[in-house]
Amino acid sequence: MDADLASTVITVAVLGFMATRLVGGVRASRSSSGRAVVSAVLRRLRWRHVWPIPIVLTAVIVVASALMAVPGLDWGWWTAVGGEGNPVFGSSEATAGTVWEWVVPAVFMVLLVPALPLFAHAEERLFRRGAEHWNRRRRVGKTVQFGLVHAIVGIPIGAALALSLGGAYFLAVYLRAHRRGASTADATLESTTAHTAYNGAIIVIVLGALAATAVIR
Repeated sequence: MDADLASTVITVAVLGFMATRLVGGVRASRSSSGRAVVSAVLRRLRWRHVWPIPIVLTAVIVVASALMAVPGLDWGWWTAVGGEGNPVFGSSEATAGTVWEWVVPAVFMVLLVPALPLFAHAEERLFRRGAEHWNRRRRVGKTVQFGLVHAIVGIPIGAALALSLGGAYFLAVYLRAHRRGASTADATLESTTAHTAYNGAIIVIVLGALAATAVIR
């Protein structure tokens, strides 16, 4: 098997796995517990969760660009096998120049949207829940871990490290809610809402880019 064929096979396998995970997320969002989380997040969504997004995204992009200029930090296993960006968006060299270049990512986005609050809630429970009891060192460590876990998913190391800034923002939201008297569960929902809004904004940007690509081609 030559290198190009091997890369294509791996890419298809990864996309298939991601599609399966996204379908599982849609199913989870339709369960009673999933609907409860989604409903709680959507009811809580306010302007305070939206206005910081451009600032946080800009900071992440600037830092990611700087870090990825460092040799080695621009590496990610997904790009190494021919993928582009985040594998959850379904972009790859295997579909470049074809209608699938935007169809596959568009389908992935449609599958991702219903489960956005659930994925965000899972990450907030893992990386922010209980942070009011942590010392500064542990908070910093958890924030960096949040960024680096995205490298496992396939994002380049430099970009993953930059995502720690997003994690720091979500942590600030969590701690602010707790200082104002929210329970651990409520503070987790507050940071989940900010996280969901942030991810939703990224999806809107990606969909806009896909639409522009489709029109140009």
